[in-house]
Amino acid sequence: MSTERRSWAGTDLEQRQRARREKLLAAGVDLLGGADGPAVNVRAVCRAAGVTERYFYESFGDREEFVRSVYADVGERAREALIAAVGSAETPRERASAAVLAFVELMVDHPEMGRVLLLAPITEPALGGRGLELAPSFVVLVQDQLGSVADPDERQMVAVGLVGALTSLFISYLDGTITTDRERFVAHCVELLTGAGERVPGA
Repeated sequence: MSTERRSWAGTDLEQRQRARREKLLAAGVDLLGGADGPAVNVRAVCRAAGVTERYFYESFGDREEFVRSVYADVGERAREALIAAVGSAETPRERASAAVLAFVELMVDHPEMGRVLLLAPITEPALGGRGLELAPSFVVLVQDQLGSVADPDERQMVAVGLVGALTSLFISYLDGTITTDRERFVAHCVELLTGAGERVPGA
């Protein structure tokens, strides 16, 4: 038997597996981040992705592993968007504005993604405790922008507080508790970030 990987229409087996996995993850974002709450089961995911259950289990061991993979995928996209946004700006205010806008574009303009990252850990048992899993990486990103705060312990505490405050703001915006318009919401978040270091004693 040939050891060469079989290919179909110029696409090899690994590429097809990867494409199926990406379709399943995309379907998972829509179902896990649905406006009416998570509605994830293997059959619904496969139907939404247009694949059979055989291909679901090709990539994921079970429903719980799938849900965690969807959450991790959205979290990584958020982290990468924030890093890119901050890296393209110069002043602290520009970096804060770019970071908030990047997060808004990902989490608010695509609310299903926001609900996966921020609301699903509260309502989906498979993500129990995962809501805090990504926090350290976001804290580091914020901490790096607080150069005006000289004391490292103070800088860390300010960053942790800011991430907590911003998380609560975005959750409230996504679930409809906060009803202000998008522009005012972004401006408030930017001011929260840029003003934090200035308000710290000795900064």
